Amino acid sequence: MRLLLVEDDRLLADGLASQLEKAGFSVDVTSTAKEAVILGEQEDYKAGVLDLGLPDGNGLDVLRKWRASKATFPVLILTARGDWQDKVNGLKAGADDYLAKPFQTEELIARLNAIMRRSEGRVHSSLKAGRFELDENRQCLKGEDGAEHSLTGTEFRLLRCLMSRPGHIFSKEQLMEQLYNLNESPNENIIEAYIRRLRKLVGPETIATRRGQGYLFNDAV
Repeated sequence: MRLLLVEDDRLLADGLASQLEKAGFSVDVTSTAKEAVILGEQEDYKAGVLDLGLPDGNGLDVLRKWRASKATFPVLILTARGDWQDKVNGLKAGADDYLAKPFQTEELIARLNAIMRRSEGRVHSSLKAGRFELDENRQCLKGEDGAEHSLTGTEFRLLRCLMSRPGHIFSKEQLMEQLYNLNESPNENIIEAYIRRLRKLVGPETIATRRGQGYLFNDAV
């Protein structure tokens, strides 16, 4: 799950990025409105966290430009405590939720997961596909026999991407975009390595290969 964090407080941004990565997100961080607009329009994000007070512009203007360019990923805005007008303006501009500073990181992550579930048309914090259930809070996979398997952060992100759209073919490039941020440059072969590891848990037929196209999660197996 790839996320864009727009925050000019470097200490806060670094701390948030670290906690978000532990929660299963791949995080791109920017501190400027200009770069935020470009990234939001060009990259494939599952969600965004947007601070309104940026050094070179207003976060609301960034949000409006995203929505005008048809960027539909859910956005959580960060506001000053008690500034209700910012909250109202943010929701009107296309935000999906807001959180007042100071806040607990656990609440931010919970709110992010909630708006992402809504954007996917889901209610529960578990993702079900075929015989398997992925617990997003605990980052573990449960089979039909009830056995649970803990996942690494990368395994979780990859499996969540595949299970979010059963039957949909994801290219290696699309999977790489969701697994890693812009500062990382892993070899494409790493996708094959993680696919092999996941197949040991779900079976070789459940994650199918479409030669020359990519991979899909077969929920009919």
